[in-house]
Amino acid sequence: MNEMIENLLSHRSIRKFKSKRLNQQQIETIVCSAQHASTSSYMMAYSIIGVTDDSKKERLAEITGQSYVKHNGHFLIFCADLNRVTIKATNDEYENMLDNLENSEHFLVSAIDAALAAQNAAIAAESMGLGICYIGSIRNNIAAVDELFHLPKHVIPLFGMAIGYPAHHPESKPRLPIDAVYFENGYQDHEDALDRFDEKIGNYYAKRSENNRKDTWTDQMKRRFQKTIRMDVTNHVKNKGFNKK
Repeated sequence: MNEMIENLLSHRSIRKFKSKRLNQQQIETIVCSAQHASTSSYMMAYSIIGVTDDSKKERLAEITGQSYVKHNGHFLIFCADLNRVTIKATNDEYENMLDNLENSEHFLVSAIDAALAAQNAAIAAESMGLGICYIGSIRNNIAAVDELFHLPKHVIPLFGMAIGYPAHHPESKPRLPIDAVYFENGYQDHEDALDRFDEKIGNYYAKRSENNRKDTWTDQMKRRFQKTIRMDVTNHVKNKGFNKK
């Protein structure tokens, strides 16, 4: 097994960081690595916002309810961005572009492009001895985040990423068994695999060094999907010119 694969398999989310900022070279290396991710039709339909303003970090911590959004080495916000492709368009050209700008296809493209870029950034950061944590809870109040960073039409914030020097070393969280996610030649029943995973994750939750509890993966997911969250996201996405058609 090579070093790259070892790094991938040892990933864990870091939620406690030392009070040491990343330097400019580290930031640029991480962002340049993100830029070299695959992108659909060369669109590069994302933007990355680095948050260095402490007052904005404080506001993001309030929105997310997570202190490590403020206390980290650097914080990034990944945005779906179709505004860039319109900047040089005339009014007539823009009107002719709207069907594509507002359809589900290009909403998916921009979200996927952003996610691919972010994962490259995460791998680059971890290869440098840094830790990361994805922050989906910026969507707890997506409109407030949008306003905080003055995002134009056809740009929406998708998720954040806290990066920094780890101040703790949590266990790596188990993943679903391969036969629960990889199927050959068609979707297959995998309830038995979920049963095995429930037993494994139950043992993990009971024995881990922090925040141990009695739980299973399927129970956790059933609770999550029976409680509606972030129902404002749909309207905000459409109001910003995404996924309307």
